[in-house]
Amino acid sequence: MLGSQERLSKMPRVLIVEDEKDISELMSLHLKRDGHEVATVDNGEEALKLLERNAYQLLVLDWMLPGTPGLEICKKIRAEKDANSQLPILMVTARAHTSDIVLGLEIGADDYLTKPFEIPVFMARVRALLRRQSSASSPEKVFTVGELVVDSETYKATCGKKDVQLTPSEFKLLLALLQSQGRVLTRERLIDLVQGEGVTVIDRAIDTHVFGLRKKLGKCADVVETIRGVGYRIRNEI
Repeated sequence: MLGSQERLSKMPRVLIVEDEKDISELMSLHLKRDGHEVATVDNGEEALKLLERNAYQLLVLDWMLPGTPGLEICKKIRAEKDANSQLPILMVTARAHTSDIVLGLEIGADDYLTKPFEIPVFMARVRALLRRQSSASSPEKVFTVGELVVDSETYKATCGKKDVQLTPSEFKLLLALLQSQGRVLTRERLIDLVQGEGVTVIDRAIDTHVFGLRKKLGKCADVVETIRGVGYRIRNEI
């Protein structure tokens, strides 16, 4: 159902779905200043109509909306088998409880920002998600964050000029975070990604793996950021 009959604009196109006019206008103003083409709507039904007719590179989505709530829009997008199913979604909402953040991320939001928020933080999240979207068509094999370099083909990790010896679980965990391009991954999602042949991760043991990973990364340990009560992600800037 969700799709696009338009060619992508040269400018990144962002759809804001927000029913608080002041917030919507503020986000739109700063996105336009940053070189984005912006469309705004204040309800879920109009958002779904625009997503059917247009192509966007990012969806900024409030949870509590008139009519169809943001969570349902997010779920609908992720359930469809078309171009929009991979659309980066930044959920911006006043629902700040840990269980809400976890639910939003597990339903399919790529990142979650709670109100009130600082505009520089909002813009940093937007840029991080757009970088991820632009690189999705050509998956990286070598990841570099600060002094950390990870090669997904040779299973080699280095911090500065020093080799980092990781267990299969630790390497898969680090690679999963790097491939997420700065998105927050819940513990449950990390368990799903890391589980595999020769690798078994259960319950909250993911925290133990992260602890061991950071210890081995040494001075590069700060690349792995803890989102308290939710999960982990790779810092966008070191």
